[in-house]
Amino acid sequence: MCLRLKMRSGYGRSIFEPLLPLILGRDISGEVAAVGNSVKSLTVGQDVFGALHPTAVRGTYTDYAILAEDELAPKPGSLSHVEASAIPFAALTAWRALKSTARIREGHRVLVIGGGGAVGFSAIQLAVAAGCHVSTTCGGESISRILAAGAEQAIDYTSEDAEVALKGHFDAVLDTIGVPDTERMGISLLKKGGHYMTLQGEAASVTDRHGLAIGLPMAAAILLKKQIQYRYSHGIEYWWNYMRADAEGLHEIRRLSEAGKLQLPVDKTFPISKVREAHEAKDRRQIPGKVVLEID
Repeated sequence: MCLRLKMRSGYGRSIFEPLLPLILGRDISGEVAAVGNSVKSLTVGQDVFGALHPTAVRGTYTDYAILAEDELAPKPGSLSHVEASAIPFAALTAWRALKSTARIREGHRVLVIGGGGAVGFSAIQLAVAAGCHVSTTCGGESISRILAAGAEQAIDYTSEDAEVALKGHFDAVLDTIGVPDTERMGISLLKKGGHYMTLQGEAASVTDRHGLAIGLPMAAAILLKKQIQYRYSHGIEYWWNYMRADAEGLHEIRRLSEAGKLQLPVDKTFPISKVREAHEAKDRRQIPGKVVLEID
């Protein structure tokens, strides 16, 4: 829901303003009501889950949502629709960073900066499932949950100096916070040839300030400059990461969720008629974890 809060506040307006009104919502879990003629893997009445691309205009805060075949997979049978709907967008964001970009494999050391959030916690579970050695920074309230998920080290950033407490160097760093201090720390802790990935890329903010025509080329130039800079100064690869549809990734996420190896706890549910109250509660930070909207 954090992306939806940012979008409602104007984030990405350079992309979305010409397309208003738009429907918020990216995650979904429900029953297939109809399929197109070319759909082969899904059938009417089947329980599915999935997520829309971040730039989709017609979101999932609706009775009926339209998704492409590769944006959906059979719902994990062991999960309810509420539990399943909390997973896809965050897990696919983490999947793209760790599996598609960094190509993590067994034995790799992975650092997740901000492991207490939905993307960070998904990344921890994906990396553990891949046989990686995982460390993370998080708030103290998340430590027990993160260690139970298989992380080897969880540093409370509010009471410890993470840069001192984290030992050795890493093959991949996923930075879900993306401020200058975490970027500097993450890059300094990477091995040569390692991958630094931030979820806080500047493409949307730059285009919002300068418009699409100027902003997109400017953002591309900023990214390229950083990639060249860090490749030559540190010998590492630098990336801005975003979620995208990935049928293979979604099916692997389904398999891990079915096996109990990838889950995101839901803190509270609201009926969709109470979406305003749900957003206000998240705005006021009254609910730290995932919020799910239910349709009667």
